Amino acid sequence: MRFSPHTEEDRAAMLSVIGARTVDDLFADIPDSVRLGRPLNLPDGLSEMEVRRLLTDLSQKNEDTDQMVSFLGGGAYDRYIPSVVGEMLRRSEFYTSYTPYQAEISQGTLQVIFEFQSLIATLTGMDVAQASLYDGATAVAEAAMLAYGHTGRTRIVVARSVDPQYRGVLRTYAEGHNLEVVEAPLRDGRTDPDEVRRLAENAACVIVQHPNFLGLLEEPEALVAAAHAQGALYIAVADPVSLAVLRPPGEFGADVAVGEGQPLGISLSFGGPYLGFMGVKKEYLRRIPGRIVGETTDHDGRRGYVLTFQTREQHIRRERATSNICTNQGLMALAATVYVSLLGPAGLRQAAALSIEGAHRLADGLKGASGFQRAFDGSFGFELALRTSVPPAQLQKALLQRGVLGPLNLGRFYPELPDHVLFSVTERRTPEEIDHLVQELRGMAS
Repeated sequence: MRFSPHTEEDRAAMLSVIGARTVDDLFADIPDSVRLGRPLNLPDGLSEMEVRRLLTDLSQKNEDTDQMVSFLGGGAYDRYIPSVVGEMLRRSEFYTSYTPYQAEISQGTLQVIFEFQSLIATLTGMDVAQASLYDGATAVAEAAMLAYGHTGRTRIVVARSVDPQYRGVLRTYAEGHNLEVVEAPLRDGRTDPDEVRRLAENAACVIVQHPNFLGLLEEPEALVAAAHAQGALYIAVADPVSLAVLRPPGEFGADVAVGEGQPLGISLSFGGPYLGFMGVKKEYLRRIPGRIVGETTDHDGRRGYVLTFQTREQHIRRERATSNICTNQGLMALAATVYVSLLGPAGLRQAAALSIEGAHRLADGLKGASGFQRAFDGSFGFELALRTSVPPAQLQKALLQRGVLGPLNLGRFYPELPDHVLFSVTERRTPEEIDHLVQELRGMAS
């Protein structure tokens, strides 16, 4: 709150109404053993002008991706966001968008959700998409719960090449349902279909990311076949921009497609709020979490939108609910809808192609550099894993001093890769910026 309107008299009146003499009386039930036992270590109070000056000075110590050249990735990407996205979000009829409890009154909100669903279904190649989830991690976990509910099996197989934070949230979900989570190991940075077939015996699902967290392209057709051979559902984790140039999950046989929608016109924002998406084959329609908006006509034949499915326990009996996940990210779904509608198929393909070209320009520029070699063979997208002779923390610090953010230290998530880093390239990175990075890295390695 920018302004607290309550006076001492207001506080005294509220305490009197509830029968308390002081604010301390409100906390009387908290044991002394867990109390601080001393005043907070706070400086003397400041005037409003002094507070504004202090906070402004502190904020100016921060630098963002408008001042720094970012090669960070690993799930959150510095992509270009056209100005019209923010302009649409700030319109009053959209800015207050929230869960449509009296859904059919909110025709504008329902139309946005319907269009978002349509765009996600098109991008993923799936039969139907729901109204969105919190982020990519919750989308992965909710997809696993869908598979568990559909098959009744209690084993979840997830590739180790899936985003480590997604795997962490998945394990948290699974613990509450007493499910077993088994990781398919890495083999040269990828997932082995033969290993998946072995692990997927009596499994509810197999979860694989493509391109994976290390930037590499998996073998989705072989992995789908391995999962289906054991009767397990195949859950594809996809980057939405990459879907503009790669075969969508629906075309290579995935049962569920999920992912993080942040690359679709949503700013980095220190890690959130973001957007999760989910598309499924039609036979799993009634098991998806959240809600689905449908299109219909009213008694005058005019087009309208209705909340067709709302399978969360707030709306229906708990035993029939598919999930208790709270809401879709309405404002973020709007941003993604505006972004995808604006760019269209050609614009998305261009963003993806520029990113891939940039990553390969970086790889080509480092060929022969003694201190930086490609970590894994084979095809990759717009993220490049490298083995480095420079300690990752030292490398990050040195580049930061040169105005460059990144790379991601892979040893943070993969202890077996202590000397590996991940560079990410988006359409915002110019050839000159990439060549400058190559020059800096070669200088460090020499």
